[in-house]
Amino acid sequence: MPKTFTGAFIRNFLGNAPGWYKLAIFAFLIANPVLLYTAGPFITGCVLIGEFIFTLAMALKCYPLPAGGLLAFQAVAIGMARPETVYKEALSNFEVILLLIFMVAGIFFMKDFLQFTFTRILVRVRSKILISLLFCFLSAFLSAFLDALTVTAVIIAVAYAFYNIYHRFTSDMDMQSPHDLTCDQTLKEVQRQELKEFRAFLRNLMMHGAVGTALGGVCTLVGEPQNLLIASEMGWQFISFFLYVAPVSMPVLAVGLLTCITVEKLKIFGYGAKMPGNIRSHLLETAMIMESKRGRQGQAKLIIQGLTGIWLILALAFHLAAVGMIGLSVIVLLTALNGIIEEHQLGHAFVEALPFTALLVVFFTIVAVIHDQHLFGPVISYVFSLKGNTQLAAYYIANGLLSMISDNVFVATVYISETKMHITDALGLIPDIGMSGAQLMDKLTAPHTARSEVIAALPQNSAIQVKAIMDQFDKLAVAINAGTNIPSIATPNGQAAFLFLLTSALAPVIRLSYGRMVILALPYTITMSITGLLATYFFL
Repeated sequence: MPKTFTGAFIRNFLGNAPGWYKLAIFAFLIANPVLLYTAGPFITGCVLIGEFIFTLAMALKCYPLPAGGLLAFQAVAIGMARPETVYKEALSNFEVILLLIFMVAGIFFMKDFLQFTFTRILVRVRSKILISLLFCFLSAFLSAFLDALTVTAVIIAVAYAFYNIYHRFTSDMDMQSPHDLTCDQTLKEVQRQELKEFRAFLRNLMMHGAVGTALGGVCTLVGEPQNLLIASEMGWQFISFFLYVAPVSMPVLAVGLLTCITVEKLKIFGYGAKMPGNIRSHLLETAMIMESKRGRQGQAKLIIQGLTGIWLILALAFHLAAVGMIGLSVIVLLTALNGIIEEHQLGHAFVEALPFTALLVVFFTIVAVIHDQHLFGPVISYVFSLKGNTQLAAYYIANGLLSMISDNVFVATVYISETKMHITDALGLIPDIGMSGAQLMDKLTAPHTARSEVIAALPQNSAIQVKAIMDQFDKLAVAINAGTNIPSIATPNGQAAFLFLLTSALAPVIRLSYGRMVILALPYTITMSITGLLATYFFL
């Protein structure tokens, strides 16, 4: 324990983060004002982006909110961004904030139904290839309509519960006694070997499921937070978003599922592990006992959750309300009809989403710095100097590479906002439109106004130019969406679901390290990223 206040303050700063990490953040905070005074705001802004990406890349050492938040707070304090710009960014993305608060919380109350579904697959399907494909496809389907983190949390809970049950069974321990799931020393050699195979089996399924959330997440407006962010900037609704991205998302989905089958069939990159027969028998018996204890009341809750899931899909498909409001309706229905009426029961639902919601607002602060200092001007100008599909490929690659090392929501936020600003300027240069570029952009991206009607009201020559510019803008938005969603599976840094899995209680139990996760993701990274690039270039 520190004996002085100085030592106590140092110890408290960023808590249990490594000493070198604390020194790095402290050095950033000291250097930024000096750099602003000596090198100017543009250079300082570029350095600030690098520092912030560093905090995202080091998410396993320290959650990015405290350290990244300090950098963002300082940026506003020293005049790199105005508070009004930060507020404007947050306000313009309010629908995304509502999504994170209410939709994620709403899906929390559907966990029993989701766990029931994945448990059935885990214990009743015998073919490893089929069970892997089902985990991958079902995770993709659910993530297209629900929340990727919740889907990941569900498959983690299923795997952890069954590993816990069998490990205690082989160790002759009851379910109430304290027990170390990472220790196999008291087991016989045969049991240790079976548990080793079971851990490999679970690692395979967890990665298939995590990749599945990315496969489904790219397809729809609610699949990932950046999707709704992009859609709100473009004025796309649920169906239109799906149709715009389908030329890229559907080939990637097909290739991803084929990759799942291939790696299991060929037993490469650590895949192909099977569940030992006696473990399957014990888990099946346990699952049957658990189902018998559920009773009519438990079965009724599952039925309500399943029906609410259907309501959710229909409400999203027909855009009956803003996504966050639909999420709120899910909370109301499930809590009322399933008897969840105490405040502390409701509070748990919001725990998962609120830290990332706060981090998202910090993202908007860094985006405000980029806007106020015009930091991406040279990059955007270079990309727009490219022509046709080469421009789309460049966007896909740039977003993909950044998303591998940084957070894909941050990357998408920066690129879509900067691109829209550039397109708005281009619209303002068109003669005879009778309004400013910003006013025209507002009309063209209004969610309840047909773009064709707005263009038809313009003079013919102007209408042709506007249509060409907006068609390219649509394609660039798809390239941003695909680039941030697909190549980001390369590392846990880019995909929130991967990071969630890596930092879960299950990871040390099944020996899932950072390096092992990268290796397991590698075949998917290669096949899906290349497919996404080719589809972006040839099909858009």
